Amino acid sequence: MKRLHQPQIADNVNWDLIIIGGGATGLGTALDAASRGFKTLLVEQADFAKGTSSRSTKLVHGGVRYLAQGDIGLVRHALKERGLLQQNAKHLVHKEAFLIPCYDWFSVIKYLTGLTLYDWLAGKYSFGKSKYFSKKETLAMMPGIKEKGLKGSIRYYDGKFDDARLAINIAQTAIEKGAFLLNYTKVTGLLKDGETVTGIETEDAITGVKASYHGKVVINATGVFVDDILQMNNPNSKRMVRPSQGVHVVLEKSFLNSESALMIPKTSDGRVLFAVPWHDHLLVGTTDTPLDEHSLEPRALKEEVDFIMATAASYFNRKPLENDILSVFSGLRPLAAPTNGDGNSTKEISRDHKLIVSAKGLITITGGKWTTYRRMAEETVNLVITHAGLTPKACVTKNLSIHGSIPVEENDHLAIYGSDRTHIEALIKQNPELSAKLHALFPFTEAEVVWSARHEMAETVEDILSRRLRILFIDAQAAKDVAPKVASLLARELSADQHWETEQIETFNTLADGYLYHQPIK
Repeated sequence: MKRLHQPQIADNVNWDLIIIGGGATGLGTALDAASRGFKTLLVEQADFAKGTSSRSTKLVHGGVRYLAQGDIGLVRHALKERGLLQQNAKHLVHKEAFLIPCYDWFSVIKYLTGLTLYDWLAGKYSFGKSKYFSKKETLAMMPGIKEKGLKGSIRYYDGKFDDARLAINIAQTAIEKGAFLLNYTKVTGLLKDGETVTGIETEDAITGVKASYHGKVVINATGVFVDDILQMNNPNSKRMVRPSQGVHVVLEKSFLNSESALMIPKTSDGRVLFAVPWHDHLLVGTTDTPLDEHSLEPRALKEEVDFIMATAASYFNRKPLENDILSVFSGLRPLAAPTNGDGNSTKEISRDHKLIVSAKGLITITGGKWTTYRRMAEETVNLVITHAGLTPKACVTKNLSIHGSIPVEENDHLAIYGSDRTHIEALIKQNPELSAKLHALFPFTEAEVVWSARHEMAETVEDILSRRLRILFIDAQAAKDVAPKVASLLARELSADQHWETEQIETFNTLADGYLYHQPIK
């Protein structure tokens, strides 16, 4: 099968860094390394951000819950990174108002005090001051909130973004800085010289072509898959990570009918829950369920969906029902594997990252969160320089604009492309038929599919509908409805035959069924 995107790599390159994993951490590390001038190769077994990095709660935040746990350092660093990310990806990271509804006066005092500290920790990177609003003002801002017993609310500010689109734009920026990125390239083994890791063996998941790459350092940035790579080096290595599942459900925006997001500060199991306006819908989550297995397509447990729906129902005026769920998706966080106890509690485990030398020539980075991806990458490359004896070069990503970054008005859906929107508009001008909508309920056009295929490294129907246009994550049935049209457009770009087209539709429909909630999830 032909590949749309496969950069030509010269034989016998000795890379400074070989990065395994194309999520936030791996892509950020590739960008940091390439922008310092190091020879950088990244391989990803599927599409970029296929795993956890496209399945977040869409928040760029300091972590209000970590503040409650007393992790002041983590919050301060994250708030600074939140500010830098908004500065560097102006088209994707936007300030969002969050309301915490208060049903007793003690809560008003407690949350206003805590969030005033949150604002103070942000310093010059503050998004705005927290403030108390009366019951009447709260209901005006969020008509869908439960009115009975409401005393008022506290409004604070954090950031909101589209995670998968940021991943693609970081990938594009890394390529512009000289990095080589290979998606659908699975690592099948590590190359070694004695006890030293010297490179990787790979197989192209689309063409089946096998290859070997040599490098001074291999970076294991594979999230919940880090143990798979560590065991390639040492079959007896102890588990470093245990996955924790976070589930989200998507509803119609009318359930809260607000531009502000809702933050539920304490659920029945002591965690927090968010309801965030996203792509003109309402994203509600998340859970924190320890699992023993990991996969590229984790599935929500019924009790997780029930928990989200029950919690939302206790704060919404209109109770959401199962048939109101438009899509349900899950992501896996790579938390530290328990060393004692039953290992079933995840809420007290630090979300800060871990960076270790796993073997000579092999560095592992795991944990953390989207907001701090840049700082994690900086620390990783600094360690690589020391470990591999590379010529020290200063990090430049604090003020490095991400591909597409221009100030935008959120007045239409093309704003998310930033400076690339003019190219999409030019595509429509050249081919007016590409202005046709893919689906009556969504603004996305055929031109965006063609653009993603040509310039955003999309290879499959899933790449388009899951991570370039996000329709699968918003409305799974709508995604199934438009899959044939997307397959046809992609086939034309690939010069692929009808068999490929049919196979793509069938594969995608099977995947999309897992995002529907038309039957109990087992």
